[in-house]
Amino acid sequence: MPKMVFIERDGTRKEVDAPLGLSVLEIAHRHGVDIEGACEGSLACATCHVIVDPEWFPKLTPPTEDEEDMLDLAFDLQETSRLGCQIVMTEALDGLVVRLPAASK
Repeated sequence: MPKMVFIERDGTRKEVDAPLGLSVLEIAHRHGVDIEGACEGSLACATCHVIVDPEWFPKLTPPTEDEEDMLDLAFDLQETSRLGCQIVMTEALDGLVVRLPAASK
């Protein structure tokens, strides 16, 4: 099974199983990672904001205009910021590393 790594707010690395076809938000919720996802993945908020490791960022599909609009609302926005609900696990993302922002709105 593919894996991914969450770097939590305190710097702890948490490697988890990452089933193909699930979003980073869904994977986080399955493993008790502290990502809110207030809109339940409907692209109506920015509470599932994650910062993708720069090595992995080019491997992601580009964000949609709707995702970019929501990211404008995210706290601690970075060059490699994405919404966890919009990153779906594929074989190519086995080993993906994302960091949780310092806080969320």
